[in-house]
Parts: sequence; structure tokens; C-alpha cells
Amino acid sequence: MTDATNKSQYLTGQLLIAMPAMPDQRFQRSVIYICAHNPDGAMGLVINKLFGTITFPDLLEQLGIDTPGHATNMRVHFGGPVESGRGFVLHSTDFVREGTMTVDDDVALTATVDILRAIADGRGPKNAMLALGYAGWGPGQLDAEMQANGWLNAPADDGLLYDRDLETKWERAIAKLGVSLSMLSGEAGHA
Repeated sequence: MTDATNKSQYLTGQLLIAMPAMPDQRFQRSVIYICAHNPDGAMGLVINKLFGTITFPDLLEQLGIDTPGHATNMRVHFGGPVESGRGFVLHSTDFVREGTMTVDDDVALTATVDILRAIADGRGPKNAMLALGYAGWGPGQLDAEMQANGWLNAPADDGLLYDRDLETKWERAIAKLGVSLSMLSGEAGHA
């Protein structure tokens, strides 16, 4: 198998959509953007849930970052249950600095305080989503969960990644696949 063929089997840059019968309450009705997926495991950010009541200005204050009036209406998302005290910014590739990981041609991930300063100063990326914590899977774990019918995957797009309508994001992600919620079953099938 070539490297290109091998890489195409992974879900980096795709959306994971929780099946209706997802047993893990932390991920029920979740849409996760997969930032990395390889033989060592997978890492992604939940893009349709907020992180409690913390606001972006509150977070900046906690980090000692001045907000010179440019503090945006950016919301703080629940990225996942792993390292919930750590921040990640999923963003457009118009902002790439040292420490930025490019996921694909259009999406990058930065986990440094510098990007928060840039956003607060009005110099940040065109599109951005801030999350605390992430979703992580060990080697083969995500593959097994997909085979057990825990997740669907779909292509990502800017509308689903960055828009503020979190309430309908799960349904809209499923609709991208051209299937109806009523057609989804919690039973895994194998040929």
C-alpha cells in the first residue's frame, strides 16, 4: 500500500457526527472536526457545544491579555474532555505562525497564547473558533468506534466549522450526507 493510499484511509480534515444512539453523554449529538488521525490515534475538537459560561473576555483577563476594545464576540467552545484547561483555536489558514499546525489547505490549528492576543488586537484569522479541551483517541480506537456504528463522517466546510448556529449543527452535518435522521439505526451492520 502506498503512503497516499494509506493516508486516504484516515479522517484528518473530516467531521465526525455522533450517531443518535451515542452512549457517551459527553458526545451525544456532537459534531467533531478531526485535526489529526494517523496510526498513533486521533485528535479533534467538538464544534457544536459551548464551554459553560466562560466568555472570551473572561478568558483573556485570566491570561492577563489586555483587550484594547477589539475583544470579539468569540465564544468559548467545549472542545472535548481531554485537557479541558488547554485552549485550541481552529482557524482559517490566513493566520499561520510558529506553533500553527496546518490541517488542510483551508484549516489550521493553533494552541498558543499568541493567537489569542492577535484576535484580541483585531489581527487574528478571518475565521476562528476557540475551544477548551479536545477529544482524543488512542491507536485504532476511533476506527473501532466507527465500525461499532458510533460515528458517521462527512466532509467539513466553513459553514459548519465557524457559524454560530450550534443548535442545528448536528442536524445540518447529517443532512450533508443526504440521509434522514429517521433512517439512522444504532445497530452496526457488517457485510
